[in-house]
Amino acid sequence: MVTAVATKPWLVQKYGGTSLGKLLDSICCGIIPQYALGHHLIVVCSALSGTVKAGGTTSLLLQCIAFAELGVDAQKRLADLVDLVRDNHLHALEAFASAPARAAATRTPLYEDTVAGVRRECEGLKRFLLAAQIVGELSPRSKDRVIALGEKLACMIVAACLTSIGTPAKPVFLDNIISSAFGNSIHDQVAALERLGPKFYHVLAGHIGSQIRQCGQEIPIVTGFFGIMPDSLLQTVGRGYSDLCAAMCAVAVGAEELQIWKEVDGIFTADPRKVPSARLLSTVTAEEATELTYYGSEVIHPLTMDQISDACIPLRLKNVFKPSGHGTIIYPSAEDSASISPITPLSPLSDSSDNSSRATIPVSSFMLKNGYHGSQQERRKPTAVTVKDDILLINVVCNRHTKSQGFLTQVFDRLERNKIGVDLVTTSERHVSLAVQSPGDPSALLRLKEDFERFGQVAISPNMSIVTVVGHKMRNMTGVSNEILSALASAQISIYLTSQGASKINISLVVGADDALAAMNAIHSEVLKIPTHREQENRFIPGPWLY
Repeated sequence: MVTAVATKPWLVQKYGGTSLGKLLDSICCGIIPQYALGHHLIVVCSALSGTVKAGGTTSLLLQCIAFAELGVDAQKRLADLVDLVRDNHLHALEAFASAPARAAATRTPLYEDTVAGVRRECEGLKRFLLAAQIVGELSPRSKDRVIALGEKLACMIVAACLTSIGTPAKPVFLDNIISSAFGNSIHDQVAALERLGPKFYHVLAGHIGSQIRQCGQEIPIVTGFFGIMPDSLLQTVGRGYSDLCAAMCAVAVGAEELQIWKEVDGIFTADPRKVPSARLLSTVTAEEATELTYYGSEVIHPLTMDQISDACIPLRLKNVFKPSGHGTIIYPSAEDSASISPITPLSPLSDSSDNSSRATIPVSSFMLKNGYHGSQQERRKPTAVTVKDDILLINVVCNRHTKSQGFLTQVFDRLERNKIGVDLVTTSERHVSLAVQSPGDPSALLRLKEDFERFGQVAISPNMSIVTVVGHKMRNMTGVSNEILSALASAQISIYLTSQGASKINISLVVGADDALAAMNAIHSEVLKIPTHREQENRFIPGPWLY
């Protein structure tokens, strides 16, 4: 645990690649310096991205890996792609330095050193990948090493921009943190991961804290990529790992709050791009945030809340376009949040040494104000609705000669063998229905179908979507299932599978992809009781009118 020497509290901010790509100037000249006045700040960076993830640094590096595995025939395409990564970062640095207000101040040796550093890192990557082309393949750990470059370059750029305007910052690279914590032996790393489980990341947090301590008075600019995992970081954690890294940084320093900055105001009752009447939620529970993430809303990485809950650290989602907005705050679970000090939305200049000037609200009162009742934070209506697209519905009917007690075992064994995860499942003695994400490899689905046909009849329905209604302790809401089904029936939407099961937080339904948007709007209006824009407008129209 890192302890602050002064009275200022620790605050961890994580910035996504799209935010850095679009608003590097605003983040480095506005948001970070202002918060640094009242806090010991730690900044975690994702790899720079553009307007779409497909053109972002991580996506380009994944394409570099693909070209490396194609062999020497793709040599020129590989070299051009690495050059594109280099040029994107140099352009971002040049655009920052060329601003009229600071053009003279930023053309310093630091600027030239950063330019040289970016070129050096990209040339090193090019040499590594061109050598890999001779073999024609890369190990998972080698792929991790390639992906790590994106966050490293982003931190170099951000640290240089901050330092050039008088806010001292230092990049902190975590690509070797796993080996420093658990040794260089892959066997030892795998054993540690299996033995410690989630605590594996708590151990890493301690080592991250040691590196943060070495920054002194400079702001640590930490790579979201946190090491070469035993079985590859992308396979073990998945994309979005920088959220988890930010959580480990918050745990390491006992942060007052973890902030994740995005291009939206926070969490809404539904996707506002699809449901115009969607409302911003001031808070949701940790469990609700996890469910919303799993079933289609890009909220936070699922492992993030697990890491900060034990340390009782709240998480807040903020909008880089509206830094003064309160966003959505997520407190740890009810049993943990009781020990959290009352916290108001942090302003950039807030300072814990002047608590008298800050109006505070107890967590329980704040949650009650936002519809969470009692110690169990029960709700009287659902919180949000979300949709997960690109779903396949697989129905398997067991043959008569197959023993029913081994039927489910065989089904899930085949799914595991083909590396296909299951989102929803309903079963009877000789029948199982599965909702799965469409696999990226079409051959995997063909192999799965062939495996299933060995012991049953198989029907696969493509073009499906999962509509999920989320609400804390929703199982206790009498009649909510009837409201959901009635809303969909009124909208003439067919339901192919329903699932509630052991979950107290969500009810999920599979509908046709073409009906997903209508289902989302019907549930939002009729079940969440949030009127559509047309209904809201009609309230202000007096009548009757005579024409």
